[in-house]
Amino acid sequence: MMFMMGQLNRQWRRVVDRRLRPLGLTEATWLPLMHLERAAAPMRQKDLAASLGLDSSSVVRLLDGLEEGGLITRGGHADRRAKTIDVTPRGQETIQHVKQLLEQDRSVLFSGVGDDEVLAAFAVMHRMGGQLQRLELGAGNEDAAGAGEVA
Repeated sequence: MMFMMGQLNRQWRRVVDRRLRPLGLTEATWLPLMHLERAAAPMRQKDLAASLGLDSSSVVRLLDGLEEGGLITRGGHADRRAKTIDVTPRGQETIQHVKQLLEQDRSVLFSGVGDDEVLAAFAVMHRMGGQLQRLELGAGNEDAAGAGEVA
């Protein structure tokens, strides 16, 4: 099951990258924009780095490109990693376009799948996410009792 979820994730990312390439976006650039758009308040670069699972220096380089493209601005601090990030009107326009394209693809992806099936799948993934957090924190069973089970 985990292998299949990983495969689906990689396949979805390839579809999205192909779809957004004409906008000059790649996963490395559209994903930070979506994180910024979903944030409740302006994000600092280090917070964005944490939410993306990247180191701060990688995010600085990513944001340099987004800023050069007129999609974001950074301000408020001499240390570029501590600055807050604001999405520009052009960036907002790009985000809306990205959301429209992704919604079209999601509609195709979920066609023929009932709402109850989608909700059940989300419930299972949510529980699995909680269990994975426990395992990450070392709270899982340390013995090899389940080592032979299929992932």
